Amino acid sequence: MPAYPYQFQSRNVRLEFFRLLPISLFVVAFGAAFGLAAIQKGLSPLEAILMSTTVFAGAAQFAVVDMWGTEVSVLPMMAVVFAINSRHLLMGASLYPMLKDVPTGRRYGLLLLLTDANWAVSAQDYQNGRRNLEVILGGGLVLWLTWIIGTGLGVYFGGLLQNPKALGLDMVLGCFLFAMALGGKKSPRVLVAWLVAGVASLAAWKWLPPNMHVVAGALAGGVIGLFWLEPKPQEKRPEAEGDHGH
Repeated sequence: MPAYPYQFQSRNVRLEFFRLLPISLFVVAFGAAFGLAAIQKGLSPLEAILMSTTVFAGAAQFAVVDMWGTEVSVLPMMAVVFAINSRHLLMGASLYPMLKDVPTGRRYGLLLLLTDANWAVSAQDYQNGRRNLEVILGGGLVLWLTWIIGTGLGVYFGGLLQNPKALGLDMVLGCFLFAMALGGKKSPRVLVAWLVAGVASLAAWKWLPPNMHVVAGALAGGVIGLFWLEPKPQEKRPEAEGDHGH
């Protein structure tokens, strides 16, 4: 990829906004479930909506609500949230080749909208030779807005959808990420990394504390990528002058 300042195209941001709109509609359902859970745990409607607006981390927010009570243990809550969101350390590192030419302030502002879904699309596009940061901005905006809208619906109309898992909606994002993986580059290195990450995730899900399977799978796959480097294409050496005819 050429080293020059990345120029964001507003038209592409709009296109990526609508590209991720279908998957974001399922986010509304889980936002509603979170809003209902937050109200049932004693948070006010404003507190629940403010949490979704400022935190924007679905799994972490559900974990916090589960631990919420009259006496909140702050340190264990911080540890759980860090464990759940630690995958973003690896996700952000994987985006560095695309982000390194973006000014620092804009770079970290962009990462505030990073989610599993828009990261997967951006990573797949990069594997296919396209540096696409507009999907992080445009896709992140539509996911953020629908998460807030869903939380609001759950706060005020939560009884309409108390259990999204009963409808199988919890599988939508997983299937989307799986489709992104299948649509990406398929080399032995990538396939082995996915296989090792999957096995490590399953093992951690069975034997480690809750939510650690996300971290274990990401680290295991990352280790494969770190030590199994793809060979660089060999440059053709020009024939030395005077070699012709010998």
